[in-house]
Amino acid sequence: MLCIGFMVEGCKKENEIEKKINALEVNLSVARFDRDFATTPPEKLPELKAKYPYLFPAQYPDSTWINKLRDTLQQEIAEEVNMAFDSFDETSLALEDFYKHVTYYFPGETIPKVITLTSDVNYENRVILADTLLLLGLDNYLGADHRFYQSVPRYIAKGLDKTYLVSDVAGTFSRKVVRMPRGRTFLAKMVYYGKLLYLKDKLVPKLTDSQKIGYTPEELDWAFANEEQIWRYFIENELLYSTNAALDARFLDPAPFSKFRLALDNQSPGRLGRFLGWQILRAFVSKNETLTLQEVLDFPADEILKQSNYKPKR
Repeated sequence: MLCIGFMVEGCKKENEIEKKINALEVNLSVARFDRDFATTPPEKLPELKAKYPYLFPAQYPDSTWINKLRDTLQQEIAEEVNMAFDSFDETSLALEDFYKHVTYYFPGETIPKVITLTSDVNYENRVILADTLLLLGLDNYLGADHRFYQSVPRYIAKGLDKTYLVSDVAGTFSRKVVRMPRGRTFLAKMVYYGKLLYLKDKLVPKLTDSQKIGYTPEELDWAFANEEQIWRYFIENELLYSTNAALDARFLDPAPFSKFRLALDNQSPGRLGRFLGWQILRAFVSKNETLTLQEVLDFPADEILKQSNYKPKR
């Protein structure tokens, strides 16, 4: 009964915080540069450059942009983006909700101007957050099976869907405010990624866990079903305090699957070290509810694991 009481109180506290966040006002400006560029005739290019000077590097002559306007592939990309994002209203509202949460938890942060553009399917830089600008490459969110992504590895292509766009924005912001670990141990890196994902719990609470981590629902189900087995493998093989950089590629970096070097590898999603780091953070926070968000983010990895009393679900 005591545990239930704590859970109810925790839910009440979260609900009160969400009410305060919803009451905040943020001035989110969205500019559809992708459309402005695609519909600009060559003779109007100077006007477009005056409107978006930060998107036209001085070293490129006007002929570069005019050729791009006339390029048939660029026109096709613009058409596909226009169909997928005929209206940006839903995404804009989700971004506004995200920045309300940012304003609540990080009141000193600037709300950037959102600029939508096309990026020649540069999925490695699909979200760029500068001081006052948030650049979104919408051609990277057309759906996993889009023909533009036929040469993209499947484990990457599955994340090129608009359902992951706001999560990607939250991830980019999180990397800005969460310090990289000083230690080189596997545990330090796991907890670092766990902090990034826990921050998404706070900043984009309406997203599903699969959207937050970039898994399919089936991959997330697999991770939870095998959580205890994964943890036991890490413990039995003494990986937590290892400084072997090869563990990054096996369990932390984007990959088609995690590399236990066991029969289950092909069934597993990649980045399971991040997944476990996330669950450790959640366990730690559940036992330290009086800590502020910033205090959680500043806590050292060793102490987080010790105080979390982490016990994976069987």
